[in-house]
Amino acid sequence: MDENGIARVLRGTAPGRQEIEKLSAGSGPAALIECDLSEADLSRLSLSGWRFERCEVRKASFAGAALVGTHWKSCRGPHANFTGADLAEARFAGCDFNNAAFRRTLLTDAAFTGCKLTGADLTEARAMDLKLEEVLLIGATLPGLSFRRQTLARVDLEQADLSKCDFREAVLDGCSLRDAVLKGARFEKADLRRADLGGLRLVDAALFRGATISREQAAQLIAELGLRLA
Repeated sequence: MDENGIARVLRGTAPGRQEIEKLSAGSGPAALIECDLSEADLSRLSLSGWRFERCEVRKASFAGAALVGTHWKSCRGPHANFTGADLAEARFAGCDFNNAAFRRTLLTDAAFTGCKLTGADLTEARAMDLKLEEVLLIGATLPGLSFRRQTLARVDLEQADLSKCDFREAVLDGCSLRDAVLKGARFEKADLRRADLGGLRLVDAALFRGATISREQAAQLIAELGLRLA
């Protein structure tokens, strides 16, 4: 058993559901390294505390699975399905989960660092204290998520659906909101001085009332709204 409490390790294999079920029935979590789980049905399994490193999980289903405190490093999972899974306190580093489904997923205290989540669907996700750093969420769907009082570092939300998201008192450091859907979003006391606000529409301008922006951003927004300074 290593310092992370991992008792069993599978390396370089393509385990099916039955093998994963046997591992999950043992004592303590397991680690999968360089395993191929493409299109595997791992839904509703209890895999909390497991580690996934350099695994292929393309189109795999973890729907309804218990994945509390799991660690994911350099995994590739385009179109993976985490619908309804419990990913509280999970850690994702250097992963590619483009177009993955995180609908109704519990992401409390979860963290994504250096990940690609382009086109991901986080509709109805519960994401209190979700941490994002250097994450691509281009075209993703995140309606109603709260980032209140959080710092988002280098998060690309271009063309993302941010309807009714809460960015109050948040700091968006090096983030992009270019052409995002912002209907009903809140930005009171948010620090947007280092954010890309390109593509802002006149109908969205009022959403930024009470937020802090730079003089350069103000000039850009005036220009994009078709106004001229006399």
